[in-house]
Amino acid sequence: MLDPIVAFFQRLFTAIGRGIGLAVSWLLSPFVALANWYRARTWIIKGPIGLALLGLILFYGYFVWQTQAWTNFDPDYVDRYKLSQRKVPAGSPISGPGATTGQSGSAPTASQAAAVAPSDASTTEALDMAQLPAGTVCQTSAVVDVAADLIDLNVNQNAWISSMLAYKLGLFGLDWDDTPWLDNKASFQRGINQAIRRTTVELVDSLGRVRGTSGVNNDLQSARGNIQFDEETWYFGLNPFGPKTPTPSFYRAAMRDLRKFNTSLGKCEAIFDGRSDNMVEFLDRIANDLGNTSAIIRERSEFHNGGWFDTRADDRFWFAFGQLYGYYGILSAAGADFENVVAQRGLTPIYTETMKQLRSALRIQPLIISNGREDGWIMPTHLATMGFYILRVRSNLVEMRDILAR
Repeated sequence: MLDPIVAFFQRLFTAIGRGIGLAVSWLLSPFVALANWYRARTWIIKGPIGLALLGLILFYGYFVWQTQAWTNFDPDYVDRYKLSQRKVPAGSPISGPGATTGQSGSAPTASQAAAVAPSDASTTEALDMAQLPAGTVCQTSAVVDVAADLIDLNVNQNAWISSMLAYKLGLFGLDWDDTPWLDNKASFQRGINQAIRRTTVELVDSLGRVRGTSGVNNDLQSARGNIQFDEETWYFGLNPFGPKTPTPSFYRAAMRDLRKFNTSLGKCEAIFDGRSDNMVEFLDRIANDLGNTSAIIRERSEFHNGGWFDTRADDRFWFAFGQLYGYYGILSAAGADFENVVAQRGLTPIYTETMKQLRSALRIQPLIISNGREDGWIMPTHLATMGFYILRVRSNLVEMRDILAR
């Protein structure tokens, strides 16, 4: 009695196999025809074509390798800065005649203790404070260190994917962001870059100057301008037509500008204004930045939940992941730079908890990103999970901002 059923399934699977074979044959037929044509040519024709094909294979092979090799990716990268060993806030004297020692939070910042000799030659407003003694060494900024190192990770330790020619050409003209392949690293890098951009803006506008009494620091101003450069420029462009300076060159210049500022700060020749109102503004800007990303993730999660078949879900996920990766280091560093504010205003418990939440978010590293329904039971919803972590971090930042603003 089972023979007809077995025969039916045999015929069914045979038909399916024949259909798959025909489909594969149809897809490969142009390549087979080209191969037959190539074999029939002379070496005068075969040679240049073979070299061109070899160059194309190497070109895309290098691109594939760069998109898959995430050099020095380390969610625990903050540990190497040993931030807990810093005893004074950024810009405070740490050695020499002007050094101040004492309990946590007692060391004055350079902007509070003395008027430094600004490295910005365009500064015209005199600082109404005493000159620090010669030979004084000041604490450099951990925020600036982390921002510079994140740029180094993006464009020196790894290739900057978004401006690579193969990425710009796409997959047969289709933007890589519209495919499920080879775009995760580019989105991750852009997320880190967003955190760096926000940080450089705040360094220029408030942290790197005494508001109302000093001019903008030239190094920070240059860093902000360079890091704001677009993310997709290659060596040649069509609008305008002609050769161009590629994106990574601008970002490397921003990295050098940030390191130059920190060198000046270490010599007490620049300012890091670590007042509580500056920290309020810094946290507020980061909270707003994360709020924007949360809104983008929510929109994608609610209206495009195609599960594993949503080809843009991975872009949103890895951009948010990169942004949190960047802010994990920058906010950890800010806790050291504003050490006196954090200690004096009782922020240590909530600040520590926020860093734990950021680190927890970086544990979410699925092989394939799925944008399933939140009430679904087959496909996971990685976007909603990432959005949940972003909102937790943002909520804590808002709470810290409110405590500081009281």
